[in-house]
Amino acid sequence: MTQSSTADPVTIRPARLSDLQACRVIEDDAGAIFQKVGMADVDEDPPRSLDELRQAHIHRHLWIAVDKFDTPIAFALTEDVDGNLHLAEISVVQAWQREGVGRRLIEHLVTEGRSRGYRALTLTTFRDVPWNGPYYSRLGFEEIAAGDMLPGITSVMDSEAPQFLESTPRIAMRRVL
Repeated sequence: MTQSSTADPVTIRPARLSDLQACRVIEDDAGAIFQKVGMADVDEDPPRSLDELRQAHIHRHLWIAVDKFDTPIAFALTEDVDGNLHLAEISVVQAWQREGVGRRLIEHLVTEGRSRGYRALTLTTFRDVPWNGPYYSRLGFEEIAAGDMLPGITSVMDSEAPQFLESTPRIAMRRVL
């Protein structure tokens, strides 16, 4: 668990079953930012099901960032893809965006991935949305060339294609651990 200091009101911890509904609320709130870049279709996508979140919790693939009152403000959901820790989703409530919470969650996943023996942290994202592709590049992720994609990440990209056909291009990225 990443503890907060006196000056830092954010703690990252494994999710609890009691956090699952809050994850859905966080996802819904965080998605509204896509309206600002004309991507209403992303904002309108329904949040993950409680069953999917429950499975992630059971398999220790769901982390929560909480404020000083232990109120969930962000979450990261991962899965195993191609022998890598794959970031399936990261969401931060709007009130806490641009405060370093997402970066803290990513760094927590890097540490977690290393401790579990993963080779890399991977994700898929929008290439040109400022808080997506460019943001992850600043955090040490590099785009995975189409010819270098393994079957699992290719499958993830293929499954997302119909959902985001009218949006900006998607890319896969990797940060070596």
